[in-house]
Amino acid sequence: MIKANYKKYILNFKNPSGTSRGVLRTKETWFIILDKNGKKGIGETGLFRGLSIDDFSNYEEKLSWACQNINLGLDFLLKELWAFPSIQFGLEQAFLSLKSETLFELFPSQFTKGKKSIPINGLVWMGEKKFMKNQIKEKLETGFSCIKMKIGAIDFKAELELLKSIRKEFSSNEIELRVDANGAFNSKNALEKLNRLSELEIHSIEQPIKQGQVQEMAELCSKTPLPIALDEELIGVFFNKEKNILLETIKPQYIILKPSLIGGFTGSKEWIRLAEQNKCDWWITSALESNIGLSAIAQFTYTLQSTLPQGLGTGSLFTNNFISPLKVKNGTIQYNPSVNWDFNIT
Repeated sequence: MIKANYKKYILNFKNPSGTSRGVLRTKETWFIILDKNGKKGIGETGLFRGLSIDDFSNYEEKLSWACQNINLGLDFLLKELWAFPSIQFGLEQAFLSLKSETLFELFPSQFTKGKKSIPINGLVWMGEKKFMKNQIKEKLETGFSCIKMKIGAIDFKAELELLKSIRKEFSSNEIELRVDANGAFNSKNALEKLNRLSELEIHSIEQPIKQGQVQEMAELCSKTPLPIALDEELIGVFFNKEKNILLETIKPQYIILKPSLIGGFTGSKEWIRLAEQNKCDWWITSALESNIGLSAIAQFTYTLQSTLPQGLGTGSLFTNNFISPLKVKNGTIQYNPSVNWDFNIT
């Protein structure tokens, strides 16, 4: 018999982090802890308040139900909790952790042996121009060749100037620039802004307009001068038929997969299969999980063998993250198996 319980944990940002939805200072997360005859299993349910589709008032009640019914098995729980993708993700991790030889090595590979790394983008948060410029400088100095800049919160001209300043020094062969609008543009001005951005040889833009405007997004993807990546658009699309219709209708150039928001490893693999059928590329991004969830996502991502830079560099954002083997170095995320985990939330 498996015993299960859950615990809440609040992650504190080192610096307030700006998005087009506002400034983040803390991030709530939850852990599912399994015990089978003294053998532990741990998984993080990366709830993202204000973004997760399962941000419901009965969230804790559902977590409690999952723990009470843990012996019905993972497959049953995943089906029953189809509307709670972050809990699905936490359960997947917890069951893998319970089966694994070591608590946090869910997908043993050359990555977890410390022999291979995963290229990632350096994330630049929104803020005052000087703050953003300092972040860009720091990312370049620490060896990133792919930078992702969140845009849409300050003046668009100022954001363009920041991007231009990078392009003056580095060509698109030297530095890949991605931008993330988090739905900040409107359908009337989006194409004009995309044209301006394309002059700077931007690799791609994430979610230029708010999700849910399927026809407007489809039109934008058909006319865009630079590749568009769907991000928030995937949240709350639960079933394969709906997913396929969305991809066939919009025809995006990329999709971005956040396992905490789209049903964990199972949901991510479904999206990847459908994307590849629709000739659409993809990459994987964390959603401000602690190092527990981030490590699980990184290990899973390595098994997929994508050559694109992934979005997995968020572990250093918090003052009270858990000590882990994860390390960001020279524009990659690495796993050092000689570093011991320190997971303590009691």
